[in-house]
Amino acid sequence: MLKKISDIFGRYMAAIILLAAALSLFVPESTLWIQTSWVNYLLMIVMFGMGLTLKFQDFKVVFTRPKDVLIGCVAQFTIMPLLAFLLGKLFGLEAGMMAGLILVGTCPGGTSSNVITYLSRGDVALSVGMTGVNTLLAPVLTPAITYLLLRTTVQVDMMAMFLSIVKIVIIPIALGFVINRFFEKYTQKAAEILPMVSVIAITMIVCAVVSHNAEKILSTGLVVFAVVILHNLAGYGCGFGLGCLLKLSTPKKKALAVEIGMQNSGLATSLAGTAFAALPMATVPGAIFSVWHNISGALLASVLRRIR
Repeated sequence: MLKKISDIFGRYMAAIILLAAALSLFVPESTLWIQTSWVNYLLMIVMFGMGLTLKFQDFKVVFTRPKDVLIGCVAQFTIMPLLAFLLGKLFGLEAGMMAGLILVGTCPGGTSSNVITYLSRGDVALSVGMTGVNTLLAPVLTPAITYLLLRTTVQVDMMAMFLSIVKIVIIPIALGFVINRFFEKYTQKAAEILPMVSVIAITMIVCAVVSHNAEKILSTGLVVFAVVILHNLAGYGCGFGLGCLLKLSTPKKKALAVEIGMQNSGLATSLAGTAFAALPMATVPGAIFSVWHNISGALLASVLRRIR
């Protein structure tokens, strides 16, 4: 029964998150009980769940196809940060919004990218490999690139960001990976309900961020929504276009497009509160991206699965 319920949660993830976000935005008091201080712990749960599903063979692609993974890593940490910077300048975003948008761009790919790649009939092994390597590189590259792009605008606490990524991402994933390594018999059963746990955790993160920032989000107008949507869609387009330019196979193109376009925006939202505490609007782009990329990812999967 739990597995069936979990499958339903996974299948309707986008709709669940959209409804929860709308409720939190227009009736914020309904989800204000979810504290923003819980976000880090909820992210840890999602990352721990991801770790529970990983095995040594999932990283085999890193050694058997290093070129493919390298392409994904370089693209991830160049395309999305530069797109964020250019869009922020083009639309004249204020300092807080600009910082939040760039932080979304410099974060690694989201855990849902693997699911969307699977639904798109893409190269899942490559997707998992890219997500894993990008996540491991994030403690160094995310604060470094953020500082490089923002040092003339706002102050970036690189060490605080580095420690946050290690605590929120690396340690939970490593713990889940080790537990799965030695207790696979039990973790395989637990993995059946992980989609439900992950969707609930992600939904609670979105509700916490949106409800506590509802007034700020509504006051920003349509500009920030347009920028976030363009950032995400341009990421998909650049990823697929890069795959075509490099003459990759269709499954690889799909994996690259999804991995680049879908960001770990929950992490970006959390880091914004740590690194840019003096800029309250910095959490808004991550909050909006968290909702939007799950919707666009589901729609993208329905399109890409038709491409052979």
